[in-house]
Formats: sequence, C-alpha cells, structure tokens
Amino acid sequence: MHDPMPLDGVIVADFSRVLAGPLAASTLADLGADVIKVERAGLGDDTRRWGPPWTENSTSYFESANRGKRSVAFDLDDPADLRRAQQLAARADVLIENFLPGTLTRFGLDYESLQPANPGLIYASVTGFGGGPGARLPGYDFLIQAQGGLMDITGPVGEPAKVGVAIVDVLAAKDLATAVLAALYERGRSGRGQRVEIALLTSLQAALVNQASALHATGSTPRSLGNRHPSIAPYETVKTGEGALALAVGNDAQFARLCAVLGAPGLSADPRFATNGQRVAHRDALIDELERRLQADSASAWADRLMDAGVPAGTIGTVADGFALAERLGLSPVVEVDGGTAQTRSPLRLSRTPITEYRRPPHLDEHGEEIRRWLDADIAAGDPEGETHGIP
Repeated sequence: MHDPMPLDGVIVADFSRVLAGPLAASTLADLGADVIKVERAGLGDDTRRWGPPWTENSTSYFESANRGKRSVAFDLDDPADLRRAQQLAARADVLIENFLPGTLTRFGLDYESLQPANPGLIYASVTGFGGGPGARLPGYDFLIQAQGGLMDITGPVGEPAKVGVAIVDVLAAKDLATAVLAALYERGRSGRGQRVEIALLTSLQAALVNQASALHATGSTPRSLGNRHPSIAPYETVKTGEGALALAVGNDAQFARLCAVLGAPGLSADPRFATNGQRVAHRDALIDELERRLQADSASAWADRLMDAGVPAGTIGTVADGFALAERLGLSPVVEVDGGTAQTRSPLRLSRTPITEYRRPPHLDEHGEEIRRWLDADIAAGDPEGETHGIP
C-alpha cells in the first residue's frame, strides 16, 4: 500500500503534438496526473502516422510519448467542441501546448483569455525559437540540431551529424516538466498560476554545458572531435586487437590504474601524460601508446579487466545491448502496460510514492464519450470552473 501519487488530483489538458509537449505530459501522467490528450478530430496526433514501426494502436513513435493519458478528439472549428475545449481549459491545473505562437488566440485558448476564469492555471508552451522574431518559424528537432550548433560538434571531424534520437525535443520535454512542477509548487504558496515557456533552441543551448561555456570563455566556437572529449584524455574510443573500446578516464588516478593494467606503469609518470592537461596536449601520442598495447586482446576482455581495476571502460553496444545491460544490473528498464505493450520504465524512482501504474497510450478519442459527457454537464450547469477544480 503506497501513499497517493505526487500529482494525484492534478488535471492536465495536453493540447500538444509530436514529441516535446506530449513527452512532458506523459511524465506528469507517470507521476499521477490525469492527463487528457486533446487531438484533432479524425486525424489525431501527427505521430500516429509516423511509421514504421506500426503497432496495433498506431505507431511506436506515438506510443513513446503518450502513455497514461486519456484521449478526446475535438474539432476546434465546431462551436460545440470549441466550447468543450474551453471548458477543459477552465477545469485544468496545467495546459500544455506547442502551436505556433498566436494560433490558439483565435480560439480563446491563449493564456490571456483563460487566466481570468482560471487564475490558478499553469499554461505551458513549447516553441521552436521563442515568441519574438522567430515565432513563426517551425521548430523541428532536426532543424534545431542543425541551426543550434549540435550537429557541428557531433560526428566525425568535418562531417556534421545529428544525434540518433530527437534529443532536443527530449531535453525540452524534461525542461518543461521541471518548470511545470516548479510552477505547481509555487502555486501552493501564492494560489496563482503563471505562464511557462520553453524554446527548443534555448533548451539545446543550455544542454551544451561545457561546450557553450568554452565559447563564452574563449570566443572560439567548439568543433567536432568525433568521439574525443575536448577537455579530457583518454576519453574516447580506441582500437584493440578485436573491436573498439570506450575509455572514459576522468582523473590521474584512473589513468595510473589504466597504465598498470596495460603493463606499462611508467606511462603515467611520462611528463607528456602525467596530468590531464598534458594528456590532452599530447593526445595523439598518448593514443598511439595505448592502442599499441591494446592490440594484445579484445575490447571485451580489456573492458572486463579495466572495470575490475576501477577504470571506466566498456564495449560499444546496440540499443538492445543497453537494455540487456540495465536488466542484468537489476534496473528493470522495461514494463508491460495493460494489453501487453512494452514500454520503457520511467527513470524517476521515488521511495515512498513510486510509479507503480503504467497505462498504455490511448486510441484516438478512446475516452471521448466520457470526457465530453463530463464537460457538457458542467457547461449545462453554467459552472465554468467545476466543483472538482481546485488548487492542490
């Protein structure tokens, strides 16, 4: 028997589509919020058609960001559906949207229109480039990776490459969920809601951390180094007698242990390699010395020896290998939701209020009848906020 979930009683109106907004809303659903996903009548979220892979519900892409929600389909050009959407916004604690700035204004679903009737509303928006001069620019992850500099520091030297997942959307989703939780906590003190705004571009820039800081400190823009780290060595992939080995040596003590395992303890005293700064300055010579010795065995054999010695090292696995590793380590990375659908377990682990219930992503308008009945009853009663709406 567990205590109530952290967000029990919180109603989230999820008007967002594709990935950043829906993924943030799914995180809130995992934490116990009642998330109502508002979809376009007849079409639904764009990602329901982004396949393959296809699933019984729609696509694996859609299912990655929409579990734990109820779905209702509205046509906002229909007066009855628009009134229901406005009523849902009046009932909600949180509204999430990622339309182009200004789009929802003509429907009376912008923050300024909703705030007087629902002063406790947390209105969370995701844009590509903010609400200023870039307001009308489409904010797709790939474009942000390209224009924001991430591709220029990713991939082989001189060959810009995107990250293998829509990482900017994922980062923005985490930023949005964090901001919404902060706004809900603050509302508990003030009783007032507020706007929350996340731009994909600025989420990416914040996630550039040391690379952005290097630009600020030196005025020189970082460039791709392939698998090498700009400030640490050896922190890259190296060749062995069989396969590549990932080395992540973060301090001098780890480097000394690496040299000992390789049977070359004198390398750690070599003036070229004695400190991290010197190792970075003489990186090519360092890697030559290491790879010459690593030819004696395979990457997997070296990984075992080095990890046993406390040196961060590993082989390069597939996505499936990564899940298998997490399973072996007891992290239980996969959960089955109702219907037998497999989902990636939430990384959020809470000791007293753990996430124990995972519900499958909804079919389009699966809960439409019950949600419309609920909203129509309030509209008929002339109750714009509803008896159950309140500040937790």
